[in-house]
Amino acid sequence: MSNISGMMGRKVGMTQVFSDEGQMVPVTVLEVGPCTVLQKKIADRDGYNAVQLGFCKRPWSRINLPQQGHMKKAGLASGFRHVREIRVDDPDAFEVGQVITLKDVEVRQLVDVVGTTKGRGFAGTVKRHGFSRGPMGHGSKHHRAVGSTGMSATPSRVIKGKKMPGRMGGDRCTIKNYLVIDVRPEENIILVKGGVPGAVNQMVHVRFK
Repeated sequence: MSNISGMMGRKVGMTQVFSDEGQMVPVTVLEVGPCTVLQKKIADRDGYNAVQLGFCKRPWSRINLPQQGHMKKAGLASGFRHVREIRVDDPDAFEVGQVITLKDVEVRQLVDVVGTTKGRGFAGTVKRHGFSRGPMGHGSKHHRAVGSTGMSATPSRVIKGKKMPGRMGGDRCTIKNYLVIDVRPEENIILVKGGVPGAVNQMVHVRFK
C-alpha cells in the first residue's frame, strides 16, 4: 500500500443512493485521480518530504514552456492542468512518473475534503453576513441597508474587521470527516455523504485518514 496522505480530484456532482436499510442518502460524486508523480521533495535537500502530483491531463499546446520543461523531465507524454504537493513520510517509496490511483491507497471510512466555495459576487450584509433587515413597509427607508458602522467622537472611525458589503464566496474551505459511502477504484470514483463546497468540475483535495 502507498503511504500517500491525499490525492487531487474534481467534483462531478451530487446524487443519491440507498443504504441496506432502505434509507436514502445524499452523496457527492468525486473523481479522485489518477495522479502522476512529477517530482520528489527530500528533507535533506528541500527541507521537507513531499511528492509533487499532476492531475487532469492537458495538451502541451495549453501549457507554457517553463511548465513543459518541468513536466517533460518526468518523461510524460502530456501535461497536467493541476499540480500540487502532498506531504509524505517516505519519498523513496515513490518513483517519478508513477501513476497513483485509488487501487494504490487504502481509503478509510472518513476523509477530509478541501475545495473552493462558489463565488457569489458582490453581496450586501443581509446575504453575506446574515444581518437582519429593516421594516419592509412603504414608510420605511431602511430595508436592507447596512445601518450605522462608525462611532461617535471616539475614535471617530470605522474599526478594522467590521462586517460590510463586499465580495462573497470563492474562499478555500475544508470540511472534515466526510463519511465514505462507496469506492469504485476502476472508475476513480468516491461517494461521500453530504455536499462538498464548490461548483461542478471544481478541483478538490481529498485527505485520507
